Amino acid sequence: MIETLIWIVVAVVAIGLYLSWTAGRLDRLHARIDAARAALDAQLLRRASVTQELASSGVLDPAASIVLYQAAHAARQAEEEQREVAESELSQALRAVFGETAQVEAVQAAPGGEDAAGELAAAVRRVPMARRFHNDSVRAARALRRHRKVRWFRLAGHAPFPLAFEMDDEPPVALADRPGS
Repeated sequence: MIETLIWIVVAVVAIGLYLSWTAGRLDRLHARIDAARAALDAQLLRRASVTQELASSGVLDPAASIVLYQAAHAARQAEEEQREVAESELSQALRAVFGETAQVEAVQAAPGGEDAAGELAAAVRRVPMARRFHNDSVRAARALRRHRKVRWFRLAGHAPFPLAFEMDDEPPVALADRPGS
């Protein structure tokens, strides 16, 4: 009788430790999602800021400046529900303006243009990486949250279900292939 009771206690403690470890793992995944989202937000803000700065510098033709400035402004001011769409529209505007190398070369030829083009190229290339890190973290947390033990024992607590950030982040060819940036 006592031996059975000891085994039951050992089993309950082992299950408790396992559930505690799983809850800790899920908590770490949620913290990683928060950090990755902050990094993504920073990269998106940097891309929009650099784009606005370049659009208002007078280096581009007026039509391209207006298109880029409006798209960057819309991306910076977008509400959370519309953010993915606004960021996708900024990506499309960047591809429309910098779709050909001639436009990048024109920017580089202007005073301070080499630095501006390099900064924009770096910002444009960092967005897909930051989004990929965020979405990978979301994917891992979702996979763990789908397990029965997590649902049955409510190990996720009241944390919202993590959502991926889906947007068009393909960089313009002329900026993405810049050597030395």
